[in-house]
Amino acid sequence: KHTKVMLLDKYNMRKTGFVFTGLVVGLASLFQLSAITVLSHVCLGIMCVTFPLRLYYKLLELLRWNPGVHPFQTYLDYDNSLTDKETVVLVEEVVLLIAFAVTEIKRLLFIENVIDSIKFVVLLYLLSYVGVLTTGLTLVIAVVIAVFSLPLLYKKQQVRFFCSMKSCLSPIFNSFVACYYLCDLFLSFLLCVKLVAANKKYI
Repeated sequence: KHTKVMLLDKYNMRKTGFVFTGLVVGLASLFQLSAITVLSHVCLGIMCVTFPLRLYYKLLELLRWNPGVHPFQTYLDYDNSLTDKETVVLVEEVVLLIAFAVTEIKRLLFIENVIDSIKFVVLLYLLSYVGVLTTGLTLVIAVVIAVFSLPLLYKKQQVRFFCSMKSCLSPIFNSFVACYYLCDLFLSFLLCVKLVAANKKYI
């Protein structure tokens, strides 16, 4: 059982590696080529593998060396269709998401809440600097690398991560505790001064 789990993890790791490499190479290609060109070349590359393999199996079938098994039958049998209920739920979620986004943008642009609009302005100002320094495609590639790399890094360095987080957060937590006690002491002092002043007034 342990060997089976190890083999499954190895298979998943290899599959993740293929997906990660394909995504990064495809996104990096968009720097030089258009999306239509990249999509066409990807499909042609896949068919350069599947077409000869399909012809090879067909030849084996004609020579009676193969019982007529399609090499990609598992992919062809995989059901990607949606039921009526799933389609309705998906459309409702998309419509609700778009309506929520439009409502939020309208609320921020027309200053329904001053504080939220100020935060939005600061965010847009920071994004303008990000747009000068880099492009959206670079950010997408960075996000893809982070999504595939951080979980693996966390899994391998979990103990060191917790130790580092503890060493980093411990001084911050102690500072907050010290500030809390100082503020409490200062408020108690102000309360005492106020009570003494009130007693002197009545005396």
